[in-house]
Amino acid sequence: MAVGLFGMIIPIYPGVTIIWIAVLIHAIATGFAVLEIWVLVVITLLMIGGTLIDNLLMGGKARQAGASWLSIAGALLGGLIGTFAFPPLGGIIAAPTMLFLLEYARIRDSQEAWDTTKGLLTGWGLAFVARFIIGLAMIVIWIIWGVR
Repeated sequence: MAVGLFGMIIPIYPGVTIIWIAVLIHAIATGFAVLEIWVLVVITLLMIGGTLIDNLLMGGKARQAGASWLSIAGALLGGLIGTFAFPPLGGIIAAPTMLFLLEYARIRDSQEAWDTTKGLLTGWGLAFVARFIIGLAMIVIWIIWGVR
């Protein structure tokens, strides 16, 4: 679980998913008691929310700053490809770079393209905070469940 939290600080892998996998392994190892299934469901919902919030906040802030949906989709695709092609930092570099390039090609104004890229990066920062809080909540729920 600590590895999952570390993965959110330095975004190399999906931290909330790593935390969820650790909880799932523990649940399987302990035989899925009735309470454990409900705890696992809650933690699973938090994991899904933490995964979705990343893209929603990043894309939403970029859109709010004026980015087109096509540029946002291109940035997401660039981030995914960058993550797999050049781990661990490829996605971190590729997504904002792709957004800037696509927006510059669309509007031919580097300052406006940079402003939309700053929107994406602002959303990224907010998403980090949200994912980190969700990850901590997942761990706290698991600890409370384990102490009972």
